[in-house]
Amino acid sequence: MAIPVDRKVFTVSELTRQIKQTLEDEVGHVWVEGEISNFKVYGSGHAYFSLKDANAQLSAVLFAGSRQGVAPQTRLEDGQRVRVYGQITVFESRGQYQMLVRKIEPAGVGALMQRFEELKRKLEAEGLFEPARRRPLPKLPQRIGIVTSPTGAVIHDMLNVLGRRFPNLQIRLAPVKVQGLEAADEIAAAVALFNRTCGPDSDWPADVLIVGRGGGSLEDLWAFNEEVVARAVAGSAIPVISAVGHETDFSLCDFAADLRAPTPSAAAELVVAPKAELEALVARLERALRQVLQQRTSGLRGRLAAVQAAGFLKQPEQMAERLAQRVDTLGMRLDHVLRQHVQAERQRAEQAINGLFLLRERQVRQVASRVALDERRLDQACRLRIERLRTHVAALARQADLLSPLAVLERGYSLTRTEGGRLVRSVNDAASGTGLVTRVKDGMIRSVVTADEPIGKSGNEGAPSRGSPA
Repeated sequence: MAIPVDRKVFTVSELTRQIKQTLEDEVGHVWVEGEISNFKVYGSGHAYFSLKDANAQLSAVLFAGSRQGVAPQTRLEDGQRVRVYGQITVFESRGQYQMLVRKIEPAGVGALMQRFEELKRKLEAEGLFEPARRRPLPKLPQRIGIVTSPTGAVIHDMLNVLGRRFPNLQIRLAPVKVQGLEAADEIAAAVALFNRTCGPDSDWPADVLIVGRGGGSLEDLWAFNEEVVARAVAGSAIPVISAVGHETDFSLCDFAADLRAPTPSAAAELVVAPKAELEALVARLERALRQVLQQRTSGLRGRLAAVQAAGFLKQPEQMAERLAQRVDTLGMRLDHVLRQHVQAERQRAEQAINGLFLLRERQVRQVASRVALDERRLDQACRLRIERLRTHVAALARQADLLSPLAVLERGYSLTRTEGGRLVRSVNDAASGTGLVTRVKDGMIRSVVTADEPIGKSGNEGAPSRGSPA
């Protein structure tokens, strides 16, 4: 391959920047499906990983500020197959192309996940998920309301945990379906029932509600993603703990609740502290309070005794005089310190002014020196430029003299024109009777063509001239 002579040479930075711009313009933002590999989260919160398939891999980075783009139910770990949306660009310092990830969702999520995201955005825009509207749980609830299925391991696990942590709690179950077409309406109705029949004016008010079920697929948990459930939980006057599925499962019920528990059993642990721990805490606080009261009482008694024994109570006038004298002493010290401070500041100001004057004089001298130097350089440059121009003009004049027709006349040649100014190049240009003007080196000669036959034709070189002086 021939190498072109006229070529543009890029720096590495210029070429990398051009490749980066081309990738961003031509490829831009795309969806990519692949398997997560080498997933790692740094202390900054940024996550770095690769997307790979059987034949290739793509470096990717998920910045901490883009974590909200990770869809619920998405596991960010090696081996997980995901769909990723982001911008293809180049990491210039390494010359490596990569993807800046904005969204991640499990591969094959389908219509359910899309519906989940759309409903989540809708409710979020209405403020149902605002952290400010979440209420703290009661410190020591006595009555626990539970909304879940009456069968299965979930209710038994929660009852076991609650009974072990605080045996004398009052628990009321609202049995509902947690899966299927009617499940969402039943869950919402149960939350509303607790708010209606278990309010503060009822015979059995609930201090806190637990709404949840065990783990399952996205389809199994879908009842807790319905809008009616999210609105019922968000509108509950009783604080709600959402305990849906496993720790990696997220539902709209979780976002609407006052607190999300990773599992139903964890919800039972979060709702109330163990009774033994509370009793031990009360005992510790009682002992600490008694000790503090004893120390406080003893200290006050000692102070009272010291005050009673103090001499100033017997001679208060002397105490006042000593205090007045102390005030005068402190005033004099303060006045002396202020005077010294003012004097020091005045000296510093004078030194600063003198320094400014010296600095100004030094700068004026430096500027004057630079101006004089620039004047000399400018004068030298002007002289050199003028001399070069003179030389150039002289060369042009000599060249003009060489090319001038007058120089040809100096060598004995002449230039003939008709009286009309037309140049005579041939005898055919001057018919008989034509007036001519011939220029020689020292003047002009006027003549008229008289001969009928041009000199030099047909061998008549000796024939008389066709022109005669005018």
